Amino acid sequence: MNYPNNECALPLEERLRQYAATDAYPFHMPGHKRQAGALGGALPEALDITEIDGFDDLHDPEGVLADAMDRAARLYGSKKARFLVNGSTCGILAGIHAAAPRGSTVLVARNCHKSVYHAIELLDLRPVYLAPVIDPYSGVAGSIDPADVETALAEHPDARLVVITSPTYEGVMSELPGIALRCSRAGVPLLVDEAHGAHFGLRGGFAASATGCADLVVQSLHKTLPSPTQTALLHWNSKLIPFEAVEHALDIFETSSPSYPLMAAMDHCLHLLEADGEALLAAWADRMERFDRAVWGLKRLRVLGKGGDAVELHPDFWYLDPSKIVILGRGAGLTGPALMAALRERFGLELEMAAGDYAVAMTGLCDTDEGMERLVRALWTLEREAEEANVPTLSERDLPRRVPVPEWAAPAAACLRAEREWLQPRQAVGRISAEYVWAYPPGIPVLTPGERVGIRQAEQLEWMAACGVSLKHTGGREGLLAVVCETAPADL
Repeated sequence: MNYPNNECALPLEERLRQYAATDAYPFHMPGHKRQAGALGGALPEALDITEIDGFDDLHDPEGVLADAMDRAARLYGSKKARFLVNGSTCGILAGIHAAAPRGSTVLVARNCHKSVYHAIELLDLRPVYLAPVIDPYSGVAGSIDPADVETALAEHPDARLVVITSPTYEGVMSELPGIALRCSRAGVPLLVDEAHGAHFGLRGGFAASATGCADLVVQSLHKTLPSPTQTALLHWNSKLIPFEAVEHALDIFETSSPSYPLMAAMDHCLHLLEADGEALLAAWADRMERFDRAVWGLKRLRVLGKGGDAVELHPDFWYLDPSKIVILGRGAGLTGPALMAALRERFGLELEMAAGDYAVAMTGLCDTDEGMERLVRALWTLEREAEEANVPTLSERDLPRRVPVPEWAAPAAACLRAEREWLQPRQAVGRISAEYVWAYPPGIPVLTPGERVGIRQAEQLEWMAACGVSLKHTGGREGLLAVVCETAPADL
């Protein structure tokens, strides 16, 4: 790639390399002082600097970082963009803080990431949950219906923010233009967690980005694009949320010592997308189309929305991200964790996550034909083995029509501080949770502090554990639920 021959247009990485080649001595952070090998090769020490002259300040950008973030805004079609070196988590916390006053009501898709729930805890927000319909064939949570958002806004006119995840971990997308229209009519801002959709909205990309309709959009560059872990973007397009409020929230939630190697890598990724993104995305899309054809005919194993399984067969999905590979294993006698383990141990393929019924393989801009072919061969091997051994299909489970939403009983922060006891899930039915419980990934809580444990939550926890899904109990006792003691004050 060729860049204009002027200093301001140089990618941040090149500016850092030019500076590293000088004899300037670092009487400043970080402590490795740019000495090669001081970090054992884990990071490029020569490029790891602080906010010295000529390298701008992420929290007050006027130079090279301002140019880099302007490039991100141009690429994705937002008014303003900000680098996040604390991942999408930082952007979600900051976005909710900027939009929702302490103690206010917010409408939240129940299948949002744990960072949304942490913002609710920190700000003592009153959540009203939007429950996605569950696809009966796969057990995957479907799209959020714009009509449900409209109804919730009418029933809760005091709502100050709507938070939606699209695409989800499984690639399920919601009809964001329709949701955004309902929010706009009600004068309520929309925040979209598009962490898994940084490849959306680009020339040759797979789908439109939420940046075209939402007030705030958070994207993880590192999930599908060539950028390091914890690099992300926060986009602002709002007339309802002052940009100054977003910047102040980022001052709170984003480190005041941002990593220059991480920011340089983000800038490099954006330059790559600007110069060659259309061709690279077209090659990725072609790779996925060939995978689609290669898995046609699988019967025991199924791939959601691919092969013989068309998106149209799932009316609860508005659309599916073609880059996601969701493998359903029950027809081959495999739970999600068992399928993930087989692919790892027998074929050297490490998938992203496993739920009870399925496992998820994430693809990205840098996948290879060889890697995709290995996955195809592995799936066909497992398919033939299940057929030849006449492996019995795992029995179907009773799925609720919608993602179960527990009753909200008390603020999360108060319940985390309350005196607690630990019970078996079924013994805890009717009691108030004093902890978060989730599988990570995807980090979507089954229960949060302050919610009343229902029979559906108890059954779900027992079923997930039986399938081999590893559950995180923030209360500290695996297999038991921390609940608020019955002797705790009624108002907590």
